[in-house]
Amino acid sequence: MDTDKPTDFFYEIFDASMPRFGPGDEASTKRALDTLLAAMSHGAGGPVAGPLRILDIGCGNGAQTLCLARHTDASILAVDNHQPYLDELQRRAAAAGVADKIWVALRKMQSLTKNDGPFDLIWSEGALFVMGFREGLAACHALLAPGGGLAVSELAWLRPDPPDECRRFWSEAYPAMTGIAENRATIQDCGYEVLEHFVQPESAWWQPYYHPLERRLAPLRERHAADAEKLSLIESVQKEIDCYRKYAAFCGNVFYLMRPR
Repeated sequence: MDTDKPTDFFYEIFDASMPRFGPGDEASTKRALDTLLAAMSHGAGGPVAGPLRILDIGCGNGAQTLCLARHTDASILAVDNHQPYLDELQRRAAAAGVADKIWVALRKMQSLTKNDGPFDLIWSEGALFVMGFREGLAACHALLAPGGGLAVSELAWLRPDPPDECRRFWSEAYPAMTGIAENRATIQDCGYEVLEHFVQPESAWWQPYYHPLERRLAPLRERHAADAEKLSLIESVQKEIDCYRKYAAFCGNVFYLMRPR
């Protein structure tokens, strides 16, 4: 599917009410944040003066945005290209008491330029692939303030020997997927120093993402039983869930934490 132009039915599956639209959890976001804040505090320029300026690219309905707001004194610009997601983020931010820290913008991530920055931290959990990993890293480099940091999570092969079924699925679903070493090399090629990388736990896929998504697919199958095109999309989502269930040891979501060299 063209992730830049999702269908209306895509948004029916990935409704704004979902907990998340990809793997992730509070502990991973907090670990990444702590790593970057520590690096910024010990950088050549010392701690950032005043509130942090954070950009959350492809924020969705904001699970990670809220975590950043809870754990920083920050002004956060959250960018997504689907207004219902931003509306839900604002609702959740108000309920969590952090609405005064978060501003939203309905924009494609490709439209961001250096005139939108600079930002002390740039965040993108499971979204930068929309631009392309290398292209997204390059775009973020121009948006960062001196001494700033970037956190990106990206799907990657964890082992070089995935079973044929697993490799075939991901070669179609995400043909650009590569291994951790290759991603680290790309990060360095784009002018960054890698501070840390870590694989998110399998629980970050199941509890906040795949379990709620799988529960959502069941009634959609019944509702659209006569629509072959919609059923095909439902089954492609189910196929991804089944593939991860069988082959989680071979691929996963990896957080990369970096700063410009």
